[in-house]
Amino acid sequence: MSLNHDKYQALATLLTELHADATVTEPNAPELRQRVAALQQLFGQQIAPLAEENSRVQSLRTEISKQLRLLEIDVMFFQGARQVSTAQARLQTIGDRLTTLMQYCDAILQQHVAGE
Repeated sequence: MSLNHDKYQALATLLTELHADATVTEPNAPELRQRVAALQQLFGQQIAPLAEENSRVQSLRTEISKQLRLLEIDVMFFQGARQVSTAQARLQTIGDRLTTLMQYCDAILQQHVAGE
């Protein structure tokens, strides 16, 4: 497997772990925020600088970047939620966003496997 594939695999693993923690157990907002920051750091330092010849992968990477920024906003809204019902709705939104991110990573990983 290529080094690029390994980096996307690491991102997918972190997304899966965060999704499991955010949807199964009710996370505390500061921990959730810290984990999202770690995801953004991994993406920014390890994945964003990668040179991609495949325009589909480049498009997916752009979408991942956008979704990570939106995830950060979702976490801020979760942190500011005062009512239990609002917090639950925010967690649902966070779970949906993480699912979308995992699908994008899976699509990129499939592209890498098909391209090798």
